[in-house]
Amino acid sequence: MTNVLKIQVVAGFLCLISLAGFGQKSAPFFFIQMTDTQFGFFTDNKSFERETENFEKAVAAANRLRPAFVVITGDLINKPADKAQLSEYKRIVALLDPEIPVYHVAGNHDVTNDPRENDIAGYRKELGNDFYVIKHNGMRGIVLNSLYFKSPAGVEKEAAAQDRWLTRQLKKARRASAAPLLVFQHHSWFLAEPEEKDEYFNIPAVTRNKYLALFQQYGVSHVFAGHYHRNAFGKSGTMEMVTTGPVGKPLGKDPSGFRIVKVSGNKVSHQYYELDHIPGQIVLE
Repeated sequence: MTNVLKIQVVAGFLCLISLAGFGQKSAPFFFIQMTDTQFGFFTDNKSFERETENFEKAVAAANRLRPAFVVITGDLINKPADKAQLSEYKRIVALLDPEIPVYHVAGNHDVTNDPRENDIAGYRKELGNDFYVIKHNGMRGIVLNSLYFKSPAGVEKEAAAQDRWLTRQLKKARRASAAPLLVFQHHSWFLAEPEEKDEYFNIPAVTRNKYLALFQQYGVSHVFAGHYHRNAFGKSGTMEMVTTGPVGKPLGKDPSGFRIVKVSGNKVSHQYYELDHIPGQIVLE
C-alpha cells in the first residue's frame, strides 16, 4: 500500500469516527439542589434538632434517588464559624453516598453578611473553594460566591479575582458550546423581575444589571439560588432565575424541601418537592 493510499484510508477512518459521533446527545440526567440547611435557625442557635431531622431526611432521599450530583447553595449553618453547627452539618453530609458528588456554595451565614478575608479563608479551609466549575455530561455549572456581589467592600481582592475567573469561564463555555450553562450561587439576582427594587433578598441593581447582561451575552440558561427561604421565579431575557426553598426553616408558605433538576440535551426542567413528598423515582426523557 502506498503512503498516499495509507493516508486516504486513515483519513476516511477518522471521518467515519467523526460522523458516528456527530449529533449524538449526552445521556439525560438529573441533579438535586438543596439550600439553606442553616443549622440553628429554628431555635435562634439554641439547638439544631429540627435541622438535623430535615437534612438527614433530604440526604436519605438523595441516596435513594441517585442523582448525578447534589449542590447545596449556601447558608449551611446559621451562626458563622460555629463549630457545633458545622460539625453536625458535616456529619450528615458525609452520609451521602460517596459515589454522589456534593458541591457546596458559600452563603451569608457561612461567611457573614459583610465578610472579610479571614472569613473567606475559614470557609475555604472547612468546605473548599468558593468559586469553581461543575461539569457533567456536557453541562457546565459555574459556582459563585454571591457575597462578592452583595457586599464586596471587605473582600475586594477576592471579588476581583472571582470576576476575572468568571469571565474566563464564560468564554471557555462558549468556545466549548456547552449546553446548558448554569450558575449556582446563594443570593438571587432578583426574585421576580430584573427591574425590582433593591432589598435584602436580592443583589443591588447596579451590580445586577452588569452581570445579567454578561450572562445573556454568554448564554447562561439558568441561575439557581436560595437565601429567600421560599420559592420564587423570574426571567431576564431567556435566562431563568430560580430561587429555591429551604431544607431548613421556611419563611413562607413553601414547606421544607429541595429541587430536582432534569437535564436532557439543551432542555432543563425543575420542580420543588416537600421533604415528605419526594417521588419514589425520577423519570428522565
